[in-house]
Amino acid sequence: MQVPRAVVCLPTYNELENLEPMLRALGDKDVRVLVIDDSSPDGTGELADRLAQELDYVSVLHRETKEGLGPAYLAGFRRALSDGAELVLEMDCDFSHDPNDVPRLLAAVEGGADLALGSRYVPGGGVRNWGLVRRVISAGGSLYARVLLGVKVQDLTGGFKCYRRRVLEAIDLDAIETKGYAFQIETTYRVLRAGFEVVEVPITFADREVGGSKMSKAIVAEAIWKVPGLRLAALFGRL
Repeated sequence: MQVPRAVVCLPTYNELENLEPMLRALGDKDVRVLVIDDSSPDGTGELADRLAQELDYVSVLHRETKEGLGPAYLAGFRRALSDGAELVLEMDCDFSHDPNDVPRLLAAVEGGADLALGSRYVPGGGVRNWGLVRRVISAGGSLYARVLLGVKVQDLTGGFKCYRRRVLEAIDLDAIETKGYAFQIETTYRVLRAGFEVVEVPITFADREVGGSKMSKAIVAEAIWKVPGLRLAALFGRL
């Protein structure tokens, strides 16, 4: 395999209907795609293996158990770095993140950013097909994290990102313990604390049309208690 310039880390759990359309949509974006499957019982992992044999830009990392979003991404980051990737992206497999926005994130990093973050909450960004409750939870979560952490990034819970290699090498991946969407808050905060430049790229986030949401009360609760912990860790020099 040639050394990849950019790798999209694509975690999956029961994404059988979404996986093939997403992989084919990424085929002309000048990226490699690493599918990280947590032993999906619906056959997503087996489909990923078949598509990897057909599509030369796709590879698959199988994990034995479902541990959450954070551990899956960390495993993907480590694999991408070991393969030599200079740019590492993360995105959802359910088309909440538009594959056509991938080149815009790449361009932002190539233009000087250390981390390009697809943002719903900057001018030009937004959400589509969301109910009021989800809008309140998402926007409120970002505001809560922004105020407690004292940062200016508007979309701290956003999970559509492009990192420079040096950023992932500089932050301590082994110290990250968050498993749900708090992972997005923690990684962005660690990048900011390390002195790197974060640029928000406006995107429209669309609710998934196929499959079920992975959001749960436990994921929300983790974010609520983890954010003050991050702030305390920074104040006491442990972050």
